[in-house]
Amino acid sequence: MRSNLIAGLDIGTANTCAVIGEVTGDARRSSLRILGVGQAPTGGLRGDLVTNIDEMTESVRTAMGEAELMAGASVDRVYAGIGGNHIRATTSMGVVAISEDEVTADDIERVHIVARAVALPPDREMVHAIPQEYGVDHQRGIKDPMGMSGVRLESEVFLVTCEITSSANITKAVNRAGYRVQELVLEPLAGARAVLTEDEKEVGVAMVEIGAATTEVAAYYEGKIHHVSILPYGGSTLTADLMRGLAVPHREARLAKERHARAFAQMVDPRETVALPGPAPGQVRSVACELIAHIVEQRLDEIFGMVQGELQDQGVLDRLGAGIVLTGGSAAIPGIVELAQQIFATPVRLGVPSEGLGGLADTVCRPRFAVAAGLALWGADRFAETGRGASTRTSGIVTKLGTWLKEFF
Repeated sequence: MRSNLIAGLDIGTANTCAVIGEVTGDARRSSLRILGVGQAPTGGLRGDLVTNIDEMTESVRTAMGEAELMAGASVDRVYAGIGGNHIRATTSMGVVAISEDEVTADDIERVHIVARAVALPPDREMVHAIPQEYGVDHQRGIKDPMGMSGVRLESEVFLVTCEITSSANITKAVNRAGYRVQELVLEPLAGARAVLTEDEKEVGVAMVEIGAATTEVAAYYEGKIHHVSILPYGGSTLTADLMRGLAVPHREARLAKERHARAFAQMVDPRETVALPGPAPGQVRSVACELIAHIVEQRLDEIFGMVQGELQDQGVLDRLGAGIVLTGGSAAIPGIVELAQQIFATPVRLGVPSEGLGGLADTVCRPRFAVAAGLALWGADRFAETGRGASTRTSGIVTKLGTWLKEFF
C-alpha cells in the first residue's frame, strides 16, 4: 500500500534535522502532513569542510532513525540540502525558434537545454536550473508559453552550481546511513519554500536564514528568485565572540548564548547579571547580561549590514515590499527582529514553517526546522507534479539494504 512519504534532511554544521511527512493536496500547491521529526548533533563537519565522513553518517542515521520511529514508518530516500560558500548562482538566457505555429512542450524543453548549456569548470556541477519566465517574440514576462503563437521563444533560467566534492560527500554520508538522495536542493530555496508565502514573493521579500556557520539570503520579487548569497558568518561566530569577550570556554560561551543572549541591548535591564565560571576551577563570577547583549548585538549588526550591502549591490533592496523574514537556529535569539527592523528600516518578521503543513506541524514550528521542513515540502511539490520521488512503507527497508550493500560492496 503506497503511503507517499517524503523525507527532508538538513545536514547543518551544528545539527542534523530530519522531517518525514505524507503528501496531500494537488499539483497547484501540495501540502504535507508531518508524521515524524528527528535531530542530532552534527559530527564530522567544520564549516563547509567534511572532516570525518563516518561521524557525519552517524548524525544522518540518528536523525533519520528518530524521525522514522516517531512516524512509525521507514523511508528509502531523502531530499537533502546543500549550501556553503562554494555555491554560485547566476541567470542564463536561452533562445530557440518555435518549430510549429505555436509553442509546444518540445520547444520549451529545447529552450531549457540551451539556457542550461553553460561551460562549467571540471570541479563544479549543476544543482538547479529553475525557469524564471519566458518571452515569445517581443512579449516578455510570460509564466507559461504553452500554445502561444510566435516564431521566437526565450527563457530566463536561474542556475545554481556547487563543488562536486561537497555534493559527493553529502551523497556518500546519506548512502552509508542506508538511504538514497532523491535530489539535492539549495538550502536557501528550501528555507524559502517553508517560511515565505506566494504573496510575499510577488510583492518582494528577502529570507535571511542564520545558521551555525553561514547566513543564507534568498531574495524574491515578481514571484521569482532574483538573488541568492551565502555569508560565512552565523551562530558559531556569535559563540566565538562570547568566548573572547567573556573569557570562557566554548561550551560555556554556547550555553551563555542559548540561555542569556539578547540581540537588542536596549531590551536588557542593566542591573541583570548571570553567574559564569571564573578563571580558576570551581570559581564563579557575575557577568552583566548587558555585556552579553552588546557582544551579540555588535556581531548581528555586522551580519545584517553585510546582508543589506548584498541586497543593495544586487538592486533588490528597494523592491522588498514585504520586507525581511528571519529564520534559522540563531533567529530565535530574543530581540533579533527589533534589531533587524532598526537596521533594514523595513518590516521584519520571524519565519517558522507553517504554510502547507498539517499533522504534527507544531513539532517543526521553529526557525531551526525551516530548511528541513522546506526540503520535505520541495519533495511534496515534486511528487504532486510528477508522481515520482516518494517512498513507500513496503519497500523502504529493502531499498535501504540495497543502498547499503551497494555502498560497501
